Amino acid sequence: MSESTTAATGLTSQYTAQVAGDLESNLKEQDRIGAEIAALQQQLTALQHDHSVLVNIQQALGVTHEPDGPPATAESATAPTLPQKAEAAPPSRRRTRKTTAPRESTTAGKPAADKPTSKTGTTKAQPTLVELIRRYLVEQSEPRSAAEISTALSKAHPERSIKTKVVRVTTEGLVAKSQAQRTKQGASVFYTAPAAPAPVVAPTSEEQSEVTDR
Repeated sequence: MSESTTAATGLTSQYTAQVAGDLESNLKEQDRIGAEIAALQQQLTALQHDHSVLVNIQQALGVTHEPDGPPATAESATAPTLPQKAEAAPPSRRRTRKTTAPRESTTAGKPAADKPTSKTGTTKAQPTLVELIRRYLVEQSEPRSAAEISTALSKAHPERSIKTKVVRVTTEGLVAKSQAQRTKQGASVFYTAPAAPAPVVAPTSEEQSEVTDR
């Protein structure tokens, strides 16, 4: 009895040590994978933030072209099969579409004048941020900072999200195109509308005669 008890105790100790080692390695592996997931999540958040800033700058520069596809998000990454289900229609739906097509053609006997001709004809295009900043600077008699321009435009257009950083980048673009002027007072930067060119005075008849005599 003493030998069997000793053998059972040895096996228990061995299994206990093995289980403890497995638990420790399991916890370490969980910590490692959790750290990798956190790092990837931070990278994804930073990329999404950069994407929103770049889109705002693109809109501020007056570029209306949109990317071909939406930015990758966590929801789209976790459900890649949803677009495939939306694209493939079941055979029953295809049959119903074919059968209902003639019925729709017979009932669509209304005059063509009832249909809207254009979607863009009823909506008025909003001015771009470049136009708003240029127009605002022309109306001002004193230099304005990017924060002052952003505050004034936000009050005048509360339906638009106008940020100071985007206004500063857009105004610097106007300065590069000679459509605005930049002045620096200490650590602050102010912007004004470009100076009007000096009027060209036509020479008088006497001046022209003097030039010809020479």
